[in-house]
Amino acid sequence: MAGAWVVLALALLSLPTRALAQTLPAQASTPATSAQAAALVRLRLVKTPTRYQAWVDNTLPGPVQVELSLPRGRGIIASPALPTRVLLPARGSRLVASLILTAPADAADFGLALDAVPGDPHVQPLDVRYRLPFDAPARVDQGPGGHFSHDDAQNFDAIDFALPEGTPILAAREGIVLQVEGDHRQVGLGREAGAGKSNFVRVLHADGTMALYAHLKPEGVLVRVGQSVTAGQRIGLSGNTGFSSGPHLHFVVQVNAGMRLVSIPITLAGPLGELRFAH
Repeated sequence: MAGAWVVLALALLSLPTRALAQTLPAQASTPATSAQAAALVRLRLVKTPTRYQAWVDNTLPGPVQVELSLPRGRGIIASPALPTRVLLPARGSRLVASLILTAPADAADFGLALDAVPGDPHVQPLDVRYRLPFDAPARVDQGPGGHFSHDDAQNFDAIDFALPEGTPILAAREGIVLQVEGDHRQVGLGREAGAGKSNFVRVLHADGTMALYAHLKPEGVLVRVGQSVTAGQRIGLSGNTGFSSGPHLHFVVQVNAGMRLVSIPITLAGPLGELRFAH
């Protein structure tokens, strides 16, 4: 019987991509699933007498771009040639590739790798005025381009607001809740230990941009995936989970720039007017 393994690399947060590996038996309709993989996409291998079909299911209420590659392959021909990228619509499924057996009577050995990034890479962000994502007094602990943790493409335009734990977090713009994570309980972790362990809410806007509200307190997510939210609506409670030096809200607007998340500058205004930062 043919052997197959699958690696899912998921860009879930504005944090380093995390890789997940799972060995799969070669049988029809075998799902590649895990708690984290199921939060974004699912890869299914469907076996027929002459080929494997690689299907990808998008579990999110918004678009996801995936890239399927073939790090190892013996006894198969991929159609289309791999790697290939596909944009999946909200809750959509696509046949991404067929792995044709060159000698169906003989064993084939291959490995697939799937990368997934939320968002449509073809969006054109609108010039929108965002409201502050809270109504409480706060100070800015780190602005755009901050050297502590805003030194990469995903976070360069982020703003860290120092807030007491449990401060209500409000949607800065209307949209649809794309992703949530609220089960992490470890707080004040370092960069390596805290990677991927922040509670967060990601909201998809009408123009395809996505706002990330991160480091929420344990069980501090107050919305569900697929829920529509209005500007000013309470969506969470601030905290200190994951890679964090103290209680704060990490707020950033991002786009998919082609299988990678990048932050974009925005206009953010409060009761006293527009926030401005020196670069």
